[in-house]
Amino acid sequence: MFKRGFKSWCETVSASLRSELGLQPMDPMDPFKLAAHLDVVVWRFDEIPDLSADAIATLRADSDSWSAATVCVGIRSAVILNSRHSGRRMNSDLTHELSHIVLAHTPARVDVSADGLLLLSTYDRAQEDEANWLAGCLLVPREPLVVARRQKLSAEEIATRFGASTDMVTYRINVTGVDEQIRRTRRKIPQN
Repeated sequence: MFKRGFKSWCETVSASLRSELGLQPMDPMDPFKLAAHLDVVVWRFDEIPDLSADAIATLRADSDSWSAATVCVGIRSAVILNSRHSGRRMNSDLTHELSHIVLAHTPARVDVSADGLLLLSTYDRAQEDEANWLAGCLLVPREPLVVARRQKLSAEEIATRFGASTDMVTYRINVTGVDEQIRRTRRKIPQN
């Protein structure tokens, strides 16, 4: 599914960005600080400057059908978040959108506003999968996940610790195989 070495590369990029932000391995990452570090503007939809009341009402009424969007305004990127979602869900959504930027993904489709200043990007399935993987590495890196699971923390406890959604943590537990790694290690340790 991924190019050879992609998963390891993501863990390395995660460690590097987390280090640049002054984080220790077990520290939660604040995606809003990562966005600022990457020079990406972030707005919750009800904070967008000069957005009409009708547009806000439409976004609010349709809030179950979208999570986040990346737009390009001139040469800058901005991420718009669905402010009707929980804080941890917005963290996951923002990190996913930032991952597209870090990965320098080229949109499969770009919609341009009537004035030609605003671009809304749509990515293909492979790029979405890559962004999901990197976002997971950024929010819940593999090694701290192993430590947390060895401490027998639940997905919800890990989500709370890292400021991620429970869905994101469950995804990371499943795709990294950390529980199986821990089971194999425990079987090899002689019991007294």
